[in-house]
Amino acid sequence: MLIVQKYGGTSVGSIERIEAVADRIARTVRAGHQVAVVVSAMGHTTDELVRLAHAIDPDPDGREMDALLSTGEQVSAALVAMALHKRGLGARSFTGWQAGIHTERVHGAARMLNIETKALREALEQGVIPVITGFQGIAGDDVTTLGRGGSDTTAVAVAAVLKADVCEIYTDVTGVFTTDPRVVPNARKLTEVSYDEMLELANLGAQVLHPRAVENAKQFEVKLVVRSSFTEEEGTYVVETPVAFEKRNVVTGIAFEREVARIALVGVPLNRHGLASVFGTLAERNVNVDVIVQSVVQQAGVDVSFTVKEEDSDRALRILRDLQSDLGYRDLVRENGLAKVSIVGAGMISNPGVAAHMFRVLADDDIAIKMVSTSEIKVSCIIAARDVERAVKVLHEAFIEKE
Repeated sequence: MLIVQKYGGTSVGSIERIEAVADRIARTVRAGHQVAVVVSAMGHTTDELVRLAHAIDPDPDGREMDALLSTGEQVSAALVAMALHKRGLGARSFTGWQAGIHTERVHGAARMLNIETKALREALEQGVIPVITGFQGIAGDDVTTLGRGGSDTTAVAVAAVLKADVCEIYTDVTGVFTTDPRVVPNARKLTEVSYDEMLELANLGAQVLHPRAVENAKQFEVKLVVRSSFTEEEGTYVVETPVAFEKRNVVTGIAFEREVARIALVGVPLNRHGLASVFGTLAERNVNVDVIVQSVVQQAGVDVSFTVKEEDSDRALRILRDLQSDLGYRDLVRENGLAKVSIVGAGMISNPGVAAHMFRVLADDDIAIKMVSTSEIKVSCIIAARDVERAVKVLHEAFIEKE
């Protein structure tokens, strides 16, 4: 078998952890498998590099920021390769450009265009373990990064182009749980979860996998497994259709996201291009908009509310203020201190009344709902941040523990 193994920051967070990772890779190779490895930066290295950059300039140049942040993974890759050498195994560290990972020329949030596999295939054919830096690639002569969590995306892409039998994502948790065990201690680990459910959970705040990684795994039919690098416990498989699908709970998991802000544009004139201008401009400036609610107030205009991450709210306000003369809205309002809680489950498609039950559960616990967003397999509610853990607990009890 050809296996791609990805190790996150906590898995390579110290010399002791790197030694443990090397032992695991060595066991896999000695069991007769070929292995390609993708690594993140050690521990909180990326956060520290960001801190250093912002100490120089609160708004640093994107090219130089990518040049700086990409160094974290290079340290991990070289150290893991050294640890494998010590165990008598052939290994070679590869930066993103050495691994042939080509991206858009977008700094900080680049998307991969293609991977030239020649160098990686030659290494594998020679019995050498490629240890690849996650999170990065190259556009022309410039180093680019894929955004936070991008090492998961790198691993899935490498698995896809190499046609690996499985892509193993090693982290500090033993798999995908029905919700965060730190909030609900009796949360259950899932044996399997569908690509669609995992994509919703990842987009809605579950941090065990990056959404783009799940999206690519589904598109290229990469078999994923999430497991801990700290134990030998079996993990969670991400598959197209879980076994015994119809016997599973209607709701598979509860996700939540803190630090949400709501922005409201009041009295936007009714014309064909107003909303397109608002959300088009925000997208061009890389402000990710989540829940959107529009209400017609009168013939003269509409009120539009939407949510963004709190860290993006200042930038969103600046952009919208610059557009006021073009848009002609009357007022601009921001509300911080919000959170999003979501229920996710493929079983919701064939079970009506799930959203109503969610609203009832929250109302019974005096948790006010400010905005709602739905899809076939999820319902999300924007609530006060102070209520989020209580909401997760009562929803988990209602939808997971009682089913």
